[in-house]
Amino acid sequence: MVIIRVIRAMQVVILTDESLKAELMANVNGLQEEIIWVGTMSDLQDHTEADAYIDLLFETAHLAALQNIFPKTVVINSVVDTLRETDQSFVRINGWPTFLKSDIVEASCFVDETKQATEKIFSLFNKKIEWLPDEPGFITARIISMIINEAFISLKEGVSTEDEIDIAMKLGTNYPNGPFEWAKKIGLAKVQSLLQKLSVSQERYTSFVN
Repeated sequence: MVIIRVIRAMQVVILTDESLKAELMANVNGLQEEIIWVGTMSDLQDHTEADAYIDLLFETAHLAALQNIFPKTVVINSVVDTLRETDQSFVRINGWPTFLKSDIVEASCFVDETKQATEKIFSLFNKKIEWLPDEPGFITARIISMIINEAFISLKEGVSTEDEIDIAMKLGTNYPNGPFEWAKKIGLAKVQSLLQKLSVSQERYTSFVN
């Protein structure tokens, strides 16, 4: 008697828009696992049998629905709000626009088993997880937000124009974007929100972005 075991591929549901999807898939030729792409929380909740859920469009209004999914692996794109402010059983990543293009994804998590599951999921997209403390902005978003902030200060002081500052930063530092280009791609509201939160305890983050 021959027994054939059917091993089901990992199933991951990802709530995203087309732009973030393109970033996540930038270095992927094909996926063996079953990825289900959805555009709304309602669509995400329709898939109850998945192994993991990634909410790249996370906002606090999604929290209750995502908590109902636990103990499945839940990954949220939450740069400003920490796990202590959302849910400590989740994984939190830096998925601001332009950042998911990188081969390294900044993340925070308190549960070792969940860390392992998350590393496996993101390896499907040829990305490595860099585990960081659960702090607002991780590392890269803090740095870029400060660069953007300084650029706005320079603009207000009449040092140069937006275009010239962008060109100078790209040529001088080999960054893929200038600070004003980055601000537009990320969204000024996101940058302001992070700077305002950080400035509560560190005055140097006082926002001049508008």
